[in-house]
Amino acid sequence: MSNLAVFASGGGSTLGALLDAVDDGRLDARVALVVTDREACGALDRARARGIPTAVLVPKSFASEEAFGAALLDVLAAHDVRLVLLAGYLKKMPPAAVRAYDGRMLNLHPSLLPAYGGPGMYGRRVHEAVLAAGEAESGCTVHLVSERYDDGPILAQVRVPVLDGDTPDTLAARVQAEERRLYPAVAATFVREHLEG
Repeated sequence: MSNLAVFASGGGSTLGALLDAVDDGRLDARVALVVTDREACGALDRARARGIPTAVLVPKSFASEEAFGAALLDVLAAHDVRLVLLAGYLKKMPPAAVRAYDGRMLNLHPSLLPAYGGPGMYGRRVHEAVLAAGEAESGCTVHLVSERYDDGPILAQVRVPVLDGDTPDTLAARVQAEERRLYPAVAATFVREHLEG
């Protein structure tokens, strides 16, 4: 069974969806590690409640991006991680980690990439931008991670209508509901097609 690492910066709702998929057999893998960039976040609480090993690696506490990347690779190797899933992780992955997990690092983004991606476009900011532009639809995207923000090959997308009277919060809720369905399904397919056997 393949070991996964989930990277998160917030409440951990996507981590929860991935763990549910593992529990009920939809995702044939083990969440072997949860990595965060902050000492206090819901994702850490969820992982610790399940007895999942955690690592808190704060980029600014390292002397350089290279040092941060080396520390990430060390902890991933220590847990024999084969696939990295970014789930609401708000820090840019260092190039060394992206290269080491080339083709084995996925990200979930709350828009229909390439629209509304790139530096500074995350969470509520994405939904505010979609509404400000008067878009008729939004959605979510799972893509492979490259060395540029939100720029790797797209694996799957789900479209969500923008409704009259939507606020960033109501749009976010609909997008997040689809994210929690899409990401475990894409991860399961990826594990089955690329990591098993």
